[in-house]
Amino acid sequence: MSRLPLGLLQGFVLVARTGKLSRAAEHLNLTVSALSHQIRNLEERLGRSLFDRGPRGVTLTADGAHLLDAIGHHFEGIEHALNRYESRHEDAVTLSVMPSVASSWLVPRLPKLVGAHPELELSLSSSVSVVDFDREPTIDVAFRYGLGSWPRTKSDRLFGEYIVPIASPSLVRKMGGLPDVSLAGWPLLGDPSGRWNDWAEAFGMPLPSRYVARFDNTEHLQRAVLEGMGVALGRLVMARSLIECGALTVLCKERLRVAEAYYLVYPKRSESHSGVGRFREWLLGEAREYEARITDAAPLPA
Repeated sequence: MSRLPLGLLQGFVLVARTGKLSRAAEHLNLTVSALSHQIRNLEERLGRSLFDRGPRGVTLTADGAHLLDAIGHHFEGIEHALNRYESRHEDAVTLSVMPSVASSWLVPRLPKLVGAHPELELSLSSSVSVVDFDREPTIDVAFRYGLGSWPRTKSDRLFGEYIVPIASPSLVRKMGGLPDVSLAGWPLLGDPSGRWNDWAEAFGMPLPSRYVARFDNTEHLQRAVLEGMGVALGRLVMARSLIECGALTVLCKERLRVAEAYYLVYPKRSESHSGVGRFREWLLGEAREYEARITDAAPLPA
């Protein structure tokens, strides 16, 4: 076999890492069509199928995984060696953020960032996946929800989260008004995190013998609530915009703080990035102000 062009292998590695042709193509400054053609060219030259194509992206075949294991670390070594020679754009910051948090919490505050730091150029990359900063060198920081421990990263706690029972206004009307904290007689929807056990323990609510339905996907659960199917325990930060516009109703004044919180997560390389430092300082200030407000008794954050 003749030697394979390095560009074909680079494209393969980037697609394998991201699982998205579009993201890899953007990183390589190629069109998706051109990158797809490169991948098919590589597969033809190897006589192997490297990816399974699906509506949500691509996944490695067994042959693809074997090739990535064989060559991936070589490309990582090249990237790390070249990083020291790349020009740093100290006013540009790329943030990976969950779409729900971006729309409900971060984006409404960005005008304040522009006012405080007009020199910063913030780029938002929407993702629900944990960022592998080694494999995604263009991402400087990430906004994540969890217990605060991610491998090979540093994290700053931003603010906590509360859960409250939420339902559609149509269900509230059907049930004749708001319930008490026991939610006796109300149709409940099982959630992927099993939070009803925590709620029952905290407020002495008997668990139901059955749920109207159970969901293993938060997006599907929220859709069922919006359609009036039943009551779910919602995270206030995520549900805020729907509550404020009247699409969802908080059913009682009680709320339960959970162990997880929101964090700013970043790799060691970002510690010396002055733009990240300015963004981090601004974000921590916004988070302190927000958490001070949500510690009062109001069920809906201001």
